[in-house]
Amino acid sequence: MATPGDDFAAHCVELLQPLGAARAKRMFGGHGLYVDDLMVGLIAQEQLYLKTDAQTLPRWQDAGGRPFVYESRRDGVVKTAAMSYWTPPEEAIESPAAMQPWARLALEAALRAQAAKASRPARKTAKR
Repeated sequence: MATPGDDFAAHCVELLQPLGAARAKRMFGGHGLYVDDLMVGLIAQEQLYLKTDAQTLPRWQDAGGRPFVYESRRDGVVKTAAMSYWTPPEEAIESPAAMQPWARLALEAALRAQAAKASRPARKTAKR
């Protein structure tokens, strides 16, 4: 049985489909959104957030986007953290064509992050 969150996730997948093989994967009470197995967005509390980086962040800010923020608790201390995922303009949620510029920015940011990660030297594991 589909839940309202699943319906919104399916809509977001449809919005991203023009970029490639898009899919949603349940995670942490929401969904991760992938294009060609690259995470480009997430859904939390029925809100879509797309991947950003230093190169694209000004576009998201200029469009009035908001960052994905979460709270974590460790040793009784609550910390608020922001991730590099921002909301697209509300009108982009209306159609795949309106979403394309924002989805493309997210895909480009995800590709840059993947390339940066691949170029890092492998971490050595500690011997026990």
